[in-house]
Amino acid sequence: MEIESVYAFIDESGTVGTKTGTRFLIVVVLSVSQPRVLELTIRRAIKKYGSKVASGEIKAADFEEAAILRLLQALAKEDLTVMAVVLDQHTIRREPKYVEEIYRRVTARAVRHLVQQSPRVEICLDKRYTNERQRHLLEKAIREEIADLPQVVLISQENSSSRKELQAADAVAWAFFQKYERDDSRFYDIIASKVVIEDVANGKDLLDD
Repeated sequence: MEIESVYAFIDESGTVGTKTGTRFLIVVVLSVSQPRVLELTIRRAIKKYGSKVASGEIKAADFEEAAILRLLQALAKEDLTVMAVVLDQHTIRREPKYVEEIYRRVTARAVRHLVQQSPRVEICLDKRYTNERQRHLLEKAIREEIADLPQVVLISQENSSSRKELQAADAVAWAFFQKYERDDSRFYDIIASKVVIEDVANGKDLLDD
């Protein structure tokens, strides 16, 4: 039997670092069999609230709460799954010399969960880095994390302004962030039925090799 291919869109919420970052760093994976359902949902939201989205891009942190609630309600009606890795950075015993290693480890762990469930996948990550070397290190960390799994995985890093699906992932990541960082689960509760993995990671296990 041929394994169905899926499409996954990955974004994060929170900032890295035990001293200057947020307490929680959250990486969310939004996976679908048809990416267009995410694109259309975002386009409808932009059309409805276009006067407030001058850039043509929805960023949950800058959007009205009522509008984000409705966007999450629309996403919850679609055939999609959500996976998340939630890192409490207060559990990190020794911060890496380069704090971006924290982000790379959390993202790689999220992709591992994805590939364990969907070994044929096309992944699109929000383009966090303009530096090519940093993009290479991120993909290298991911490839190393899933090297022992049977897989056909394509990885790209793109701007969320050009990929509406990443804007959907941003909204879901923001909902998780409100739950953990702000102790406000209103937004998370809307998409909770779509969450298949919610991995609350310990910094000691994630970073201390």
